[in-house]
Amino acid sequence: MASAESAVSSIFIASPEGDTGKSTIALGVLQMLSGSAARVGVFRPIARSTDEPDYILELLVDHTTADLTYEQCLGVSYEQVHADPELALSEIVSRYHAVAEQCDAVVIVGSDYTDVASPSELGYNARIAVNLDAPVLLALRGAGRTPEEIIQLGQICAAELRVHHAHLVAVVANRCDPTELDAVTAALAPLGVPAWSLPEIPLLVAPTMAELQAAVGGELYSGDAELLQREALRVMVGGMTAEHILERLTEGQVVIVPADRSEVLLALVNAHEAEGFPSLAGIIMNGGLTPHPAVAKLMAGLRPRLPILTTDLGTYDTASAAYRARGRVAVGSQRKVDTALSLMEQRVNATDLLARLDVARPEVVTPQMFEYQLLERARADRRHIVLPEGGDDRILRAAGRLLQRRVADLTILGEEGPVRRRAAELGVDLASARVLDPTDCEYTEDFAREYARLRAHKGTTLERAREVMADISYFGTMMVQLGVADGMVSGAAHTTAHTIRPSFEIIKTEPGVSTVSSIFLMCLADRVLAYGDCAVVPDPTAEQLADIAISSASTSAQFGIDPRVAMLSYSTGDSGSGADVDKVRAATALVRERRPDLLVEGPIQYDAAIEPSVATTKLPDSQVAGRATVFVFPDLNTGNNTYKAVQRSAGAVAVGPVLQGLRKPVNDLSRGALVQDIVNTVAITAIQAQAVAAQEVTS
Repeated sequence: MASAESAVSSIFIASPEGDTGKSTIALGVLQMLSGSAARVGVFRPIARSTDEPDYILELLVDHTTADLTYEQCLGVSYEQVHADPELALSEIVSRYHAVAEQCDAVVIVGSDYTDVASPSELGYNARIAVNLDAPVLLALRGAGRTPEEIIQLGQICAAELRVHHAHLVAVVANRCDPTELDAVTAALAPLGVPAWSLPEIPLLVAPTMAELQAAVGGELYSGDAELLQREALRVMVGGMTAEHILERLTEGQVVIVPADRSEVLLALVNAHEAEGFPSLAGIIMNGGLTPHPAVAKLMAGLRPRLPILTTDLGTYDTASAAYRARGRVAVGSQRKVDTALSLMEQRVNATDLLARLDVARPEVVTPQMFEYQLLERARADRRHIVLPEGGDDRILRAAGRLLQRRVADLTILGEEGPVRRRAAELGVDLASARVLDPTDCEYTEDFAREYARLRAHKGTTLERAREVMADISYFGTMMVQLGVADGMVSGAAHTTAHTIRPSFEIIKTEPGVSTVSSIFLMCLADRVLAYGDCAVVPDPTAEQLADIAISSASTSAQFGIDPRVAMLSYSTGDSGSGADVDKVRAATALVRERRPDLLVEGPIQYDAAIEPSVATTKLPDSQVAGRATVFVFPDLNTGNNTYKAVQRSAGAVAVGPVLQGLRKPVNDLSRGALVQDIVNTVAITAIQAQAVAAQEVTS
């Protein structure tokens, strides 16, 4: 365990052999620590290779929350260990402490047995762990082993660790037979430490089309270059007739075929696009040939997105290279990363593991900690969210990540065939999502009748209601209104007005609130603040400002922010006058009248609200000044510019806008939203839906 003098919690992930999938385990542990510690780093005592970058270290450095470079996180090479083990150990210790000084927690990843495997290598890793004062998480390879063989290996390793006085805290058996997971976990019990088992997942070792291209020395002949990142789950040599090849196609398969097999090429390209056939990962045309000009023209006319590669290798050499190619959980392989994280989240008890490491809970909340906590809270009580924009690749990629990590249950709107085919092309698994076409599904007519009823006072006919319900935003909103979904997230490809207008007509505001507004959750380096309203109400009245303040305090509390509300103005206290200041002063009085339990101060300037030294001078007796967590801006112009200025100048992560004031959660995305923004917004919407459900139970 970490010494009492050191505030750093560390864990050493060691294995007795290669191919244990340590990168999966290390990535999961790193993620767990990032949710509990502010600055989490990684250290690699012995480099995997001196000839090329260590891809495991590159991946882990990309996921750290400490400000460390790849070079800082590297210890020594295998050559240095062989030349002088004691000197190498001294260098490792020195370089580790330079990393630890900048971290609250460090994941240390042991060697990979990439050199000539030596029985003493685990012992040397154990010595490193002892010298770094790091407890050991033992990673065992379960592939091809029975539960009895795995525990025998575990006992041998545990004995080796004891010889070197290393402290074993947990065991993870990885790449196990999926049908034997419980048996493996039970078999490891005699080791006397928490033990978990992870299944063998073919995707994690499947090469991408880009990796296959490198393996066969190929070039992209045609297709979407972005789809080269899709994993090839199986390789088939297309040596049969077209009809027999079509019979044997499977999802994510790559087919090797000479370019002069015109009928096979055309059959494969069309099968990839056709209903009822699997979505292929790609085609490799071997032998250095290209299609006949007439066939090439026909293929080009079909506009296939499917990646088609060419290689000069013959059939045997192409197949051999493809079969030998092994995928890596590396930087950029997002589907593998999500799969690895999902495995660890589902199979390893983070609470138990972190308790063994004695990770101190920090007072600060970093952006990474906040994002981790969002996903954890959403996952703890899964809600059903509808994503109307099924034609947007970002939505599909985000959906895949949300489903993989079990953050929410999803319905995606769009024509089912095209949506699922495009998702498959992107390497996104939507098997557990529902895809609905608003113009033709089980809810189409019922939703139209309900909308006609709700809008009858406006003269809406059933025929007009059918037209309105064909709009994805109206259809998604009606799903939320009638409880088919718990919340909606849209706006990646549509305006804010298009996303939220249906909510005003259908869902309406919650009791006691007449204003729909928004907040941004501003994740600074050490805390999370709430800014409202920066996206919806252009020039609020005093009554609307009061609504915004009360809603912002309520929303903030849902996300773990203790609300201390600052009603911002260009003057503080009684120092200024004018219509704008008077509006804020009146709004503050309304908030105090409606919510006497809330801590609220206003009018107050931003510096007096956030900086204790300024607050001491301007409002020394205030419970909010200098400690505000919820900032209510007097108008949209001020709020929008301020949040963007803070986002850019302070490097803050702005999560939102989060809509508030509606009876049920609907949230709007920026049209420039990244996949991670969509993931976060869905998690936020799910947490809002949890609060709605809890309120319904208690009311």
